[in-house]
Amino acid sequence: MWLELLKVMRTIDDRIVHELNTTVPTASFAGKIDASQTCKQLYESLMEAHASRDRVIKNCIAQTSSVVKHLREEREKNLDDLTLLKQLRKEQTKLKWMQSELNVEEVVNDRSWKVFNERCRIHFKPPKNE
Repeated sequence: MWLELLKVMRTIDDRIVHELNTTVPTASFAGKIDASQTCKQLYESLMEAHASRDRVIKNCIAQTSSVVKHLREEREKNLDDLTLLKQLRKEQTKLKWMQSELNVEEVVNDRSWKVFNERCRIHFKPPKNE
């Protein structure tokens, strides 16, 4: 379920090239559209999307880490409980998967910022503190 949520939340990054191609003009059409405003809005959208996804992933990691910790404690009390062991392994796998999503997120974000900067660097300068 959380992977589906991430997929939906990554829509802006998946469509950034199309968005820039349709909203930020090439040099020959520069006078017809306010590219600085368009780039500013896209910048704000990207910042918000990246922050939201980061919060969701880290929240999932924190919750799953807590479940893993609890299951480990239970496992130490009941070494013969195979159901508990299976549940622990399942949660540990889920935790590793979520942690790897942070790496995926970094790649997705880097790609989006690269494309954004290629098209918007002459139209919009992001604030220094971000």
